[in-house]
Amino acid sequence: MNQPSPADTAVAYANPVFEQYFADPFVFGRPGEWCAVGTAPAESGWAFPVLRSPDLVHWTPSGYALRVPKSAEAMAFWAPEVVEREGIWWMLYSAGQADGGHRLRIARSEQPTGPFEDRGPLTPDSCPFAIDGHAYRHTDGEWYVYYATDIVEGPRPGTCVVVARWPEPMRLEGPPHVVARASADWQRYQRDRDIYGGRHDWHTLEGPCVVHKDGRIYVLYSGGNWQNESYGVDFVVGDHPMGDYSAGATSGPRVLKTVPDRVIGPGHNSVVRLADRWVIVYHAWDAERTARLMRLDPLLWSEDGPRADGPSWEPKTLR
Repeated sequence: MNQPSPADTAVAYANPVFEQYFADPFVFGRPGEWCAVGTAPAESGWAFPVLRSPDLVHWTPSGYALRVPKSAEAMAFWAPEVVEREGIWWMLYSAGQADGGHRLRIARSEQPTGPFEDRGPLTPDSCPFAIDGHAYRHTDGEWYVYYATDIVEGPRPGTCVVVARWPEPMRLEGPPHVVARASADWQRYQRDRDIYGGRHDWHTLEGPCVVHKDGRIYVLYSGGNWQNESYGVDFVVGDHPMGDYSAGATSGPRVLKTVPDRVIGPGHNSVVRLADRWVIVYHAWDAERTARLMRLDPLLWSEDGPRADGPSWEPKTLR
């Protein structure tokens, strides 16, 4: 989650705000100088396209962020996020085969949009799957990484959201702490999935994004199957990264969900704060379901937690 910035002027927009494949959008920067990185096919040894915008609405391609390491040229690259730490820019991302085996990795750059150079894995070989790293610095100054990993044991096996301490850029510390596990049918990815040597009704929670507001930690996550209408954004709430969290919604995602025939599978969001206003940036499928495109809408807050003023598909004004 990006730091508070002065308010932008009102600007008209209509989703999607970028018409090319751009999944898992992560937006950072400041008014007049916004940047975005996201998931898209790699090109000529580079991964993660970079976009620039003066107003969050009009985006221009600006190259690629990550120089693909030669040892990983045949891999798929997912969900980049960028954070500044002690004057250096770090990118969290995952690399693995298209059908699994991803590990969370770290890359380094002197500039926020790269080029980033891979520095190796953050998660150990003993962790068979780790994606969607999200860096968060708590109010006490300590750093943490939230990410998604698989847990087979217990009810509703599947991909879950966890958090680990991040004392140094190149390593995580200690076993991860479980933040959110599946608790409802809407979070089911696939029935009777053949995985980890057995068959399971597999569930998925992924794409964590942390917002610290009014002394509490809101962890937004995407649940369900990213390929269809079940996918949407919900949240859990806690007071400390390594503490207890509330349960997610049982009846369906509360922040963003599919609008049949209009917006399919909205999810994997980032959040931008503009003074006292908030914007949620996410992807959803195009009408032909051939590409996930970047979208945005206001993020509203009440005593019931965050809710997107969307997903929208008609012209609106971002104030």
